[in-house]
Amino acid sequence: MSDVDDAQGAQEAPPAAGGASLPYDEPGSGWVTFAGVMIAIAGVVNLVYGVAAIDRSSFFVEDAKFIVSDLRTWGWVLVALGLIQLVVSLGVWARNQLARWVGVAGAGLNAIAALMLLDAHPWGAFAIFVLDLLVIYGLIAHAQREPAL
Repeated sequence: MSDVDDAQGAQEAPPAAGGASLPYDEPGSGWVTFAGVMIAIAGVVNLVYGVAAIDRSSFFVEDAKFIVSDLRTWGWVLVALGLIQLVVSLGVWARNQLARWVGVAGAGLNAIAALMLLDAHPWGAFAIFVLDLLVIYGLIAHAQREPAL
């Protein structure tokens, strides 16, 4: 193990099956990986929900009343948010700090959008809201800052 690895706190793992050793992840990295996966899944789900809403699919409750605009408008919002979330998930996995904060903002906006859709799809919207809260926790509490040079 080199001095650089010692300074960063990485530890050697037991040899893997091929004889190579793998460094242990830093504390909390599981939460960051979880957040990236959830952002990616939320992005795909938002794309599906958005397309269904734009098409006015029977997937949603008929004659639902919305606080702002209509179902088709929220469908376009979800499609845009889903695409952004897919790009941000790649940045979170790369430990990019800008992607981390965009992920927090995106999860917050997605949580608000999910609350707006409670009338149209209550259980799905509630599940997405809870997952967004877990993503925000993972990105804020466990994503570490880059070391100062």
